Amino acid sequence: MANREALRQLHARLAARLQQARSEGVASARWLAVEAGGRRYLMPLAHAGEIFPWSGVLRVPYTRPWLLGVANLRGTLAAVVDFPGLLGQDVARTEMSLADASLLAFNPALEVHAALLVDRLLGLRGAQDFTGMQDAAADAPAYLGATYVDEAGDDWREIDLRHLAQDPGFLHIRA
Repeated sequence: MANREALRQLHARLAARLQQARSEGVASARWLAVEAGGRRYLMPLAHAGEIFPWSGVLRVPYTRPWLLGVANLRGTLAAVVDFPGLLGQDVARTEMSLADASLLAFNPALEVHAALLVDRLLGLRGAQDFTGMQDAAADAPAYLGATYVDEAGDDWREIDLRHLAQDPGFLHIRA
């Protein structure tokens, strides 16, 4: 129970920092950092919406395996996407691992009622947090951005949620 309360507090702090970054135009915070399927990703703050704790989903039949179902997020029905599964990773999910997961909703300005399931929220990051960068391959999908390297040598892949929301593979959910 203490873990759930700590997770709620983390969500509240991150939500407050996201709102502050948006309203004040904080130049140093450019991305929301998350971990999903053992990999690290950077989501542009302008594309990220509200963060919700995992609360379960209503399964939708005859859809691709990465579409976990739909969830009610503050009165809006949103498709819940297992982000690593969408990228082709096979991630075993248990009720225990899902209890610590979060749903990252798309910014309402993107006009997509969807949320990505991520394993952990890792805070806000800016360009100053990285020591190197490699552009995405020319044949990579438009939503896969550059890969950044931090001081510890860890790779962080930028995901353009605006392009993801328009990607045919993302939009075609029927199995």
